[in-house]
Amino acid sequence: MKAIRIHTFGGPEALLFEEVPKPQLKVDEVLVKTHAAGVNPIDWKTCSGGGAAPFIGDLPFIPGWEFSGTIIACGADVSGFQRGDKVFGFIRFPNAAGCYAEEIAAPANQISLLPKGCDLTASAGLSLAGLTAWQALFDKGQLHPKQKVLILAAAGGVGHLATQLAKWKGATVIGTASKNNQLFLTQLGCDQVIDYNQQQVGSSLQDIDLIIDGVGGQTAIEALSCLKASGTMVTLPSVTKDEVIAAGEKLGVNVLPLRVEPNAEQLNSLAELSACNQLTLNISSTYPIESISDAFQDIASSHTQGKVILTL
Repeated sequence: MKAIRIHTFGGPEALLFEEVPKPQLKVDEVLVKTHAAGVNPIDWKTCSGGGAAPFIGDLPFIPGWEFSGTIIACGADVSGFQRGDKVFGFIRFPNAAGCYAEEIAAPANQISLLPKGCDLTASAGLSLAGLTAWQALFDKGQLHPKQKVLILAAAGGVGHLATQLAKWKGATVIGTASKNNQLFLTQLGCDQVIDYNQQQVGSSLQDIDLIIDGVGGQTAIEALSCLKASGTMVTLPSVTKDEVIAAGEKLGVNVLPLRVEPNAEQLNSLAELSACNQLTLNISSTYPIESISDAFQDIASSHTQGKVILTL
């Protein structure tokens, strides 16, 4: 089969589309014919030697942690799935998962069936960003109805899903975005959109219950001042989490880091919301898998509206 593989960490030149051995199916896994795979900042960061690179082990390495596709075989201990099922998943993170490939051996306890009405291509990009948003809002953030949540980088992959999930929960949602993304966020249900080029959220807002920080660094630190004393920030960028946590300690507010985890039950919830049109994944762009370098350059620009998808 064909897959994207790297033999050494580096830039776009390290990404090779080549023939690789088919995955060996274990008793608790399903073999999936891949339809599409999501592209995320963690993917290009890891391939360049950052991100989750310390967890990858020996090279060569097939990138990718999320996918959609059709089951073509089931391991002996698998129940609840059968050949022909349409599924999506976020698997093995932060260890190597190999989703940028024509076939994937996926742990059956880290995937979900796709209900009728779910788009197979869009579903490939739903799991990582969707789980990140869900776990930030509800597991770490403990968001309740009628609370006020601020989402930094609300038009991005995680941000635009977090916006919709927070509205579904009954919260008041404020998002930061460039002027070009304000209409997009309003259509998603955002109650207020702040142009980060024109306003500083720390001086524009107050009494925020929860901040979902998709930016990190000084932007996150400046936003801390609008939190309630009892409020919480969940910071997502791992590279700046320590400095943001330290700034929160100085101000006496709670800052929590998050590393997203596979969770089949939460995937089921995301799939159900998607099937009834209460959660929509916006696809910024799609690329054939052979154009992985272009997809990485797109996602690295940090200006995507929603998700970038690879098709196989």
